[in-house]
Amino acid sequence: MKKSRIAVTLGDPAGIGPEIVVKTFAKKELYEDADIVLVGDKNVVEKALEVTKLGLKINVIDHVKDGLYEYGTIDLIDLNNMSKDYEFGKVSAECGKAAYEYIFKAGELAMNGEVESVATSPINKESLRAAEIPFIGHTEMFEEISKVSDPLTMFEVEGLRVFFLSRHLSLRDAIDEVKYDKIYEYIQRCTEAMHRLGVEGTLAVAGLNPHSGEHGLFGYEEVDEIIPAIEDAKKKGYDVVGPIGADSVFAQGLQGKYAAVLSLYHDQGHIATKTYNFMKTISLTNSMPFLRTSVDHGTAFDVAGKNVASEVSMVEAVKLAAKYGPQFRKN
Repeated sequence: MKKSRIAVTLGDPAGIGPEIVVKTFAKKELYEDADIVLVGDKNVVEKALEVTKLGLKINVIDHVKDGLYEYGTIDLIDLNNMSKDYEFGKVSAECGKAAYEYIFKAGELAMNGEVESVATSPINKESLRAAEIPFIGHTEMFEEISKVSDPLTMFEVEGLRVFFLSRHLSLRDAIDEVKYDKIYEYIQRCTEAMHRLGVEGTLAVAGLNPHSGEHGLFGYEEVDEIIPAIEDAKKKGYDVVGPIGADSVFAQGLQGKYAAVLSLYHDQGHIATKTYNFMKTISLTNSMPFLRTSVDHGTAFDVAGKNVASEVSMVEAVKLAAKYGPQFRKN
C-alpha cells in the first residue's frame, strides 16, 4: 500500500515548534508508514538543529514528489521567509507572518492532493496579530483554505475520541448552545466524520447536568433538548446513545464501550482527555477535503531555544495523520 503523505508545518519560529519538529523527524519509526515533508524556512530549521544537536540533513525541494523520504533527512519546502537574527521567546510580526505562510502553503499542498494530511505545530496569536494576519488561529485559517464552514474538531488520546458541540464560548453561552437542532446536527456530522476516518461504533452524547439532570431534578436541558434529539436521530438509523453522565462517559469511551463521545462544551471534553494524557491528546480537524492533526499545546516561549521541549505530542500528531490520512486520499 502507498504510504500516507503528510505535510508538517514549522510553527512560530520563535517558539518550540521548530525544536519539536526536528526531533519528530529524528524518529525512525515514523518513516515506516508515511512520507513526511516539512513546510518552513531553512534558516529556522538549521537553528533548530543547532539547538537540538541533531545531525539531520536538509534536502530542499520544490515539489512534494521530489522528496527522498528517508531516515536522517528532512525534506523541506523552503519558503525562505525568515531572517537569521530572530529571537526565541519573543512576539514578532516576522515570525507571525512566516507561521501563517507555512500553514497556507501546507493547506495548498493538501487541497491539490499532493499530501493527504497536514500536521501542525504551535503558532502564537500575539505574533499573528503583530503581523496583521486576519485569522486568530489554525481553525479559522483552515476554514479559509478548505472553504468549509465550522470545521469539525475531534480529540483522540489512545482509544478515546471526543467531539465538541461548541468551542471557545463562556460556559453560560455554551449552555445556550445545547439545543435540539444543534445536537441533532452534530450527531449527523460526528457520525459522518467517524465513517470518514474508518471508525465504526456507537457515538455517546455526554450529559450536561450532574447525573444527566435526573429527569429534571438538576436541570431540564436533557429532558427538553438532548434526549429528544438523540431519540429522533436513533429513529433515522444513527448509532447514538445518551445522555450518559459526564463523570463516567469518557472513562467508558476510553475502555472501548463507545467509539466516540460528543462533549457538550469545550472544557468538558478537554479536561477528560488532557487529564488522562496531556501530551498524547491530539486534535484532528476532519470535515475538510484533507485531514489536519495538531499538537494541543502552545508555543511555550518561556522554554523555546533551550532544547527542553518534548516532541511527544508532535510525534503523536504525525502518527494519527499516518493512521487516518489514507482515508482522505484523492487518487
